[in-house]
Order: sequence, then C-alpha cells, then structure tokens
Amino acid sequence: MKNLRMKAARAALDLSQDELAQKVGVTRQTIGMIEAGKYNPTLNLCVALCKALGKTLDELFWDETE
Repeated sequence: MKNLRMKAARAALDLSQDELAQKVGVTRQTIGMIEAGKYNPTLNLCVALCKALGKTLDELFWDETE
C-alpha cells in the first residue's frame, strides 16, 4: 500500500526525497520505495522519519482499514 501520508508530509515541508533521505540516513531510493509501498521500514527508521517530518507514528504509518 502506498504511503501517501508520508509523501504529503514531505511535500508540505518542501523536502525532496533526497533531502529527507539525508536527514534520516538512508538513500533516496529507500524513501521512494517506502512511499510506493514497496518497502517496509524498520521501527527505528519509522521513528526517524516521524521526527524529521514532525508527525507521529499513527499519523504516518497507521493503517486505518485494519
């Protein structure tokens, strides 16, 4: 499932995938794969992404359909 919430949060801060990747210590490809729903990040990476984007785990990664 695509992570459109993460993509929207990144765009709201006017960050490119590369800029976000640098902030959390991964590659741009990793960010792209997370947003495309092709990669499940570790909990540590999820927390780092939340901190970088100013969001909570629930706001970025909670699947409300479950």
